[in-house]
Amino acid sequence: MRAFGWAALILVGLALPARAGPRVVSLDQCADQYVLALADRADVAGVSPRADDPDSWLRSQGEAARRVRPTLEAVIAASPDVVVRYWGGDARLMSALERRGIAVVQIDDATDFEGVRANIHRVSSALQQPGRGADLIAGMNRNLAQSRESWNGETALYLTAAGWTAGRGTLIDSMMRAAGLSNAWDGPSFAPVSIEQIILRPPRQYVLGFFDTVRADRRGAGRHPSVRRRTTYRTVVSWPGAMLGCPAWFAADGSRALARAAPR
Repeated sequence: MRAFGWAALILVGLALPARAGPRVVSLDQCADQYVLALADRADVAGVSPRADDPDSWLRSQGEAARRVRPTLEAVIAASPDVVVRYWGGDARLMSALERRGIAVVQIDDATDFEGVRANIHRVSSALQQPGRGADLIAGMNRNLAQSRESWNGETALYLTAAGWTAGRGTLIDSMMRAAGLSNAWDGPSFAPVSIEQIILRPPRQYVLGFFDTVRADRRGAGRHPSVRRRTTYRTVVSWPGAMLGCPAWFAADGSRALARAAPR
């Protein structure tokens, strides 16, 4: 009987997935992408409730993961060694977790690809997965190399369904410039674009963003009939929301999409 018991325990142990790194919880949709891409499945103690939303880049991987709300009680119950966040939770939660010896890894709001590389290094090191981090960076670098100068400085305006654009000091601007596009908006940061501006001073080309999120910004300036008529035949690409909501390696996929749409 005793021998049978030991044999059963060994079989159970073999059936359980082996853990290679620290247990990790991600607190928001952006942190989910990093954790799902870098951590072993057995090490993922929980992801945010939005991990499988339509605008999540790795939503298929997030479907099977345990959901954890960004509260102290929920996170402690998941028993993580590391918590990864971009915007999820608040300062009090982070302090409470650190007092309990849980490492908190912050994803920075990168405005260029060097900042994305730093984010990948930071999270992959905390999760003891430097090789996977290096692989993500290598793939991102390949996309950027294949995108370079594809548009030879031609101009385009980035426009969201809500009617916003992005200029200097944004990752959107870096994505466009990586493919050789000049940004028609030369101001800093993000700014609204009025319907009147588009009608009176229409740009030559558009790069659209977040138009696939049909339930959001249904009455935004970017969806106005007059704007739609002008973007229908002048759109270079329409980036999905899942590509744009997180400063991560897949921003380079956006540059590669622009490059593929360049005239030959």
